[in-house]
Amino acid sequence: MSMIWTPAGNYSGIEFESEAELEKAIATVARDLFGPGRIYLDVKKKIGKNKQNIPDAYLLDLSSQIPRLYVVENELSGHHPTKHIAVQLLEFSLAFDEDKNGVRNILVEALNGDRSAKKTCEAYVTSQKLHSIEDLIHKLVFETEFSALVIIDEESALLETILSKKLNFSVEVIELSRYENENAVRVYSFEPFLAGLASEVPIAEGKELGKQMDVADVDTIVVPARLEGFKETFLNEKRWYAVRIHASMKPYIKYIAAYQVAPVSAITYLAEVQSIEPWQDTHKFVLNFSASPQPIGPIKLQKDGKVHALQAARYTNREKLKSAKTLDDAF
Repeated sequence: MSMIWTPAGNYSGIEFESEAELEKAIATVARDLFGPGRIYLDVKKKIGKNKQNIPDAYLLDLSSQIPRLYVVENELSGHHPTKHIAVQLLEFSLAFDEDKNGVRNILVEALNGDRSAKKTCEAYVTSQKLHSIEDLIHKLVFETEFSALVIIDEESALLETILSKKLNFSVEVIELSRYENENAVRVYSFEPFLAGLASEVPIAEGKELGKQMDVADVDTIVVPARLEGFKETFLNEKRWYAVRIHASMKPYIKYIAAYQVAPVSAITYLAEVQSIEPWQDTHKFVLNFSASPQPIGPIKLQKDGKVHALQAARYTNREKLKSAKTLDDAF
């Protein structure tokens, strides 16, 4: 059993006994789990010609100039990754394609019954100069490719591999776990949806979510690198491997930048990406460069800055990097 240690006391892992418990936890942390500009619609209605498939929810991502819809499947890790989870997602994708009018009607009805969500959609419609909410929903359902979001208490290596290699559509995964102390106070652990886009990852510090970069502006992934691997792989082999990339972000990546960890603590090189391929038998990727990496910056970690030392990949764009002096400027 996992545990979180704090100076005020320890929190022990508490398993979800049912999907209903998991969904209750999602509702509790939804604001920070999904971030600004995203609407979680907890609506369960059958879709498809035979009306046999019932998604758990829908996520409307309106944080970008490119709106996106995710069909949500909330799962427990005890369910078989192939026979249950992957099959369910495949059936959702088929039902979605054959019943887009039905999905559109479900979303319109759900928004009409949720004043806050509808207000968010109206603001987005105005900012993007769309005609109406119905116009927005049409774009989400008919003009974007099917995407799924799996929210699960623990993702297995097998599930990661299946979702990244065996399905021909984009699937994002969020792990959500809960802990409880001796006074029955509960806390939750998760990485926010598309966290690499946020200007600040605030969960551990209890801060408000920072402004997020628009997906439409992304063309670069920045990866943390230690000196030995940086020289041998990034510079000499002209590639970087075992990189976790969000499925939704992969099509946008054209460049990769290296953030050298301490004592350098700076982004120092940039390379153009020739290809992104699966890395061995994992859910991660190798990015192959089209030419030798070129020096940039250095774009240094700023003492007491908003952006902390990189522990995982982050997204930005090349033009922003070219003018940046510090990590605060880069993200």
